Amino acid sequence: MRVDVWTDINCPFCYIGKARFEEALAAFPQRDQVEVIHRSFELDPTAGASEPVVPRIAAKYGISEAQAAANERGLGAQAQQLGLPYQVDGRDSGNSFDMHRLLHWALELGRQEALLDALYAANFAEPEPAFGSRDRLVAIAESAGFDGAAARAVLDDPTAYADAVRADEETAKRIGIGGVPFFVFDGKYAVSGAQPAEVFTEALTRARGEAPLTVIGDEDAEACGPDGCELPPRD
Repeated sequence: MRVDVWTDINCPFCYIGKARFEEALAAFPQRDQVEVIHRSFELDPTAGASEPVVPRIAAKYGISEAQAAANERGLGAQAQQLGLPYQVDGRDSGNSFDMHRLLHWALELGRQEALLDALYAANFAEPEPAFGSRDRLVAIAESAGFDGAAARAVLDDPTAYADAVRADEETAKRIGIGGVPFFVFDGKYAVSGAQPAEVFTEALTRARGEAPLTVIGDEDAEACGPDGCELPPRD
């Protein structure tokens, strides 16, 4: 079975949804028969190199920076319930195209999961900004055990894996993906958003049968789309 997962490093619900999916996957009896491939989805292809998250959220939703900071704390609380570290102060966001190119490079090397985890950790768990610096991306790759010179060579060639990123994004458009995370199970079932682990368990179980692509779970589950991320309740 193959699970294709459309994600963006900017997306907090992709970070959270990955953990919930992995909880279900770890308990799945046929775990060793499941291949997971992470696909590219840029929430904002026009984004600049780097900008602080809180002012961006405030401007996007027309709320105060205090409210935006409270939303970050709400996301942090959700992450912490799953044992995920979450840096609620000082995070940045930015253009993720180079990150997606590196993820396709890592896929070719058979180690995509390791790089994705390192990118999520850099964005959500570490105080140093994750976006806007190729040196930072090389360091993130090295922290996951990749050769830094090889990673830099990919980054220095703007054409490297660019077509693979665009192909993923075209596929997302073709099958109607409007937000991430979005999981497709063997081309038969789809799960949209950071659903509870039991929804992923149902999808894994049902995907062993024959059926056309069917969305499982609540269509309104928390996700990030081109117009932004779902805002958690403010405290």
